[in-house]
Amino acid sequence: MDALLDTAGLARLREALASAGYTAQGIRDHLGPAATDATARNDFRAALRITEDRPGRLDTLIRLFVCGQTEPLDRVAAALAPLPLESATALLEADGDGVRAAVELEPYGDWWVVADLSAGMRPGRPLPGDHVLGIGGASTTLAAATLRAPVGSALDLGTGCGVQALHLSTHADRVTATDVLPRALRFAATTAALNGLDWELLEGDLVAPVAGRRFDLVVSNPPFVAGPGFSDHVYRDSGRPGDAVCAELVAAAPGLLADGGHMQFLANWLHVAGESWEDRVGDWLAGTGLDAWVIQREVSDPVGYVNLWLSDASEDPRAQPALAAAWLDWFDAQKVDAVGFGLVTLRAGGNDDPTVRIEDLRQTVDGPLGPLVADWFDRQDLLRHGDLLATRFRVAPGLRLRQEAVQGAEGWEVERQLLALTGGLRWIEEVDPVALTLVGACDGTVTLADQVEVLALAHEVPPAVLSEVAIPLVSHLVERGILLPVT
Repeated sequence: MDALLDTAGLARLREALASAGYTAQGIRDHLGPAATDATARNDFRAALRITEDRPGRLDTLIRLFVCGQTEPLDRVAAALAPLPLESATALLEADGDGVRAAVELEPYGDWWVVADLSAGMRPGRPLPGDHVLGIGGASTTLAAATLRAPVGSALDLGTGCGVQALHLSTHADRVTATDVLPRALRFAATTAALNGLDWELLEGDLVAPVAGRRFDLVVSNPPFVAGPGFSDHVYRDSGRPGDAVCAELVAAAPGLLADGGHMQFLANWLHVAGESWEDRVGDWLAGTGLDAWVIQREVSDPVGYVNLWLSDASEDPRAQPALAAAWLDWFDAQKVDAVGFGLVTLRAGGNDDPTVRIEDLRQTVDGPLGPLVADWFDRQDLLRHGDLLATRFRVAPGLRLRQEAVQGAEGWEVERQLLALTGGLRWIEEVDPVALTLVGACDGTVTLADQVEVLALAHEVPPAVLSEVAIPLVSHLVERGILLPVT
């Protein structure tokens, strides 16, 4: 797949950007944190004031590619040197006596990403159906949630401009990226080459280009938007009705993953009247043999959902009544009450009895989600293969006990006791007095069996009976990360 510029042109562009300081940190240092953060919200006022009437190369690049301004030819030529203007026609378009950006060229960490101009750079103009997204909320959410252990082979399904493939390049020996849009692959090829990377780029829908192959890690930010099966915008619409594209990815996972491999993707699922969303997603997983952790991060009502995605494509729902009405009518016909959004993480473990958890996780979490997902799967391995009674446990750092009390005849009476994680996944669990005593004794010095023996003696019950209660309780608290094994 050819990039937007030839090899020599990309090398000159890389030299121009680096020497001008057109990097994420270079822009932040130049503009300051406040102005830089404002540009992320499409508020360019401070950035334009700072760069106004300044001849610097970085000022011109910021005005051109960050703020979407038309700049004089001589300044743009100086800013892009040693890349000649005549070799940069794929990046620029004429506008009166000057030129403006024809594509998005955005610093991203230590990289540069090339994509179509964002809606903020095209005010009042609906996005075309073959629009290729740049860096957005969904792509950064998935990147932060992805497992980052070193792997041999990694696959980015529906790569778009290549954001996930960039991250995969930091810990995978080989990166394959697919997309149904040839022009998306051209952007991805440009992103890869501009950053000195080499990916295998394949054209086709979802898993079709890699049929019969297996990977250690598969990630996807698919066109997960749920609806009647529109295909108006390839970046959001799969052409499948409802949430079928996400069910299709789950069904494909067993044939895509090497033993021990993971698949992670963002997904939408329907909340249908009279049906639990957990059961709906659980049906996707039935019979796959995969370990799975599915977490719901957000829920939208149908009207808000349709308005969000019409606005995302710069389509005002008031100006598109027929489209909005058809979408909402379809939701009504399918008895859709809401649409959930979240992360699906799957693991091929070859287990006869896979672990499957489908749950709400809508609280704020600390830090990137990826390490927390990795820890969750590690804890599942302990629960599956470890001897809990022979294990010593400690409480998670920052664990807090919260009590809820009501005032009774004899003063305050505690009604509920809650263990709360103040970091990580921030789970809150209600516990009874016996469980609280058990947790309180987890200081890492004695085994669970020893603790059960002491509690059994105190409560005058056989240790075997108390063990039957303690093991599922401790298993749940370990899964939540409230109790941690001492190794």
